[in-house]
Amino acid sequence: MTLQNNHPRSDDDYANEHSPLLPTKRNHGDGDGDGGGGASFVGSVFNLSTTIIGAGIMALPAAIKVLGLLLGISSIIFLAFLTDTSLDILLRFSRVAKAESYSHVMGSAFGKFGRMVLQISVLINNFGILVVYMIIIGDVLSGTSSSGIHHFGVLEGWFGECWWTGRYFILLVTTLFIFAPLAFVKRIDSLRYSSALAVALAIVFLVITAGITLFKLFNGSIASPRILPNVTDSASLWNLFTAVPVLVTAFVCHYNVHTIDKELGDSSLIQPVVRASLSLCSSIYILTALFGFLLFGESTLDDVLANFDTDLGIPYSRLLNDVVRISYALHLMLVFPVIFFSLRFNLDDLIFPSARPLNSDRCRFGLITSGLVALVYIAANFIPSIWDAFQFTGATATVCLGFIFPASIALRDSHGIASKKDKILSVLMIALAVFSNVIAIYSNANSMFKKQVDHHH
Repeated sequence: MTLQNNHPRSDDDYANEHSPLLPTKRNHGDGDGDGGGGASFVGSVFNLSTTIIGAGIMALPAAIKVLGLLLGISSIIFLAFLTDTSLDILLRFSRVAKAESYSHVMGSAFGKFGRMVLQISVLINNFGILVVYMIIIGDVLSGTSSSGIHHFGVLEGWFGECWWTGRYFILLVTTLFIFAPLAFVKRIDSLRYSSALAVALAIVFLVITAGITLFKLFNGSIASPRILPNVTDSASLWNLFTAVPVLVTAFVCHYNVHTIDKELGDSSLIQPVVRASLSLCSSIYILTALFGFLLFGESTLDDVLANFDTDLGIPYSRLLNDVVRISYALHLMLVFPVIFFSLRFNLDDLIFPSARPLNSDRCRFGLITSGLVALVYIAANFIPSIWDAFQFTGATATVCLGFIFPASIALRDSHGIASKKDKILSVLMIALAVFSNVIAIYSNANSMFKKQVDHHH
């Protein structure tokens, strides 16, 4: 049974509702441009790039530390090609099914159950990512404590520890005056300038990190990097797979690609947009991972931003530390609404599947938006550790969204368009995703269990 048979709304309602930002269906000759086209190519590249580049980039130097330079950089390039393949499959099957969103194409292939599983995965993935963003912003501005050591935040370093530099207050102000206004924007193309700024801030972070690394490289204060992974026993071999969820999370953007496709107005442009975005993001990822690992070596932390609270041994070290951390905190603030839109849409469609389009119901739109922003704020203040949760989210919901669901759609092939190549690639994608992420979950769980045992002893 297809999704259309399960859903009481008309195709036009479906087009209006089943998109993260709720644009209307691409024009049917009526000339109405309300959300059905007009977004620029460059603006779309920036919006998709903003969806891709998030908190995951901060963990890439740590992933390189686990994998070594050669395997780490090769893995980033491989994941970029794999992401391009999965997006190509997703978009081709969406056009044949006349699907206006990821949930629609999943519903077309697997019925109501398929759509529901997709929506729950998006909710887990996006909510987890937004909580991570807010916690990192709190760490950067207000500081954090780890293993009994307090790492001062930027504002604490400037003004000392007081009530208005504390995490609760700083995150409250950030939520009320930055996150909330951006979260109430209804069209993704309206965020093209903030998205361009977000990408620019990621490049500022990269340029400063590269500059510091090259300076230290020329004066001989950087140790020779490890090219290959350090594998000494079976535990260290399994540990290599813990880098997989971080790399997968770094590339998943599938939940926003339909929205950007519709707002472009010309479906032939979406593939060049995807490839331009993946090329830009892969370049930023490779350089960030390379320079971050070169700069901090074996002392690279899970969140490389946390490394920027010490004397780097260069002129103006403190100033550069602050610029690096603030630029990336601002980047995450601007990425927040792009990820938030698909979270809001999928929650609304899960709870109110038969209601009128969210775009035309101001009360429901306002309540859902306010409630979700408040929940993210509360979770960011009360969840103490993000990186173990980030690992498990990346190994479950995120890998499903990025690779398992698109491959499953191609294998289901409800419209009979899958080529032999599509099916072979899909089987490989599912096998790789399941194998590597099951091992990653096992390795992470085993590591956490050992920590608990060591703590009790």
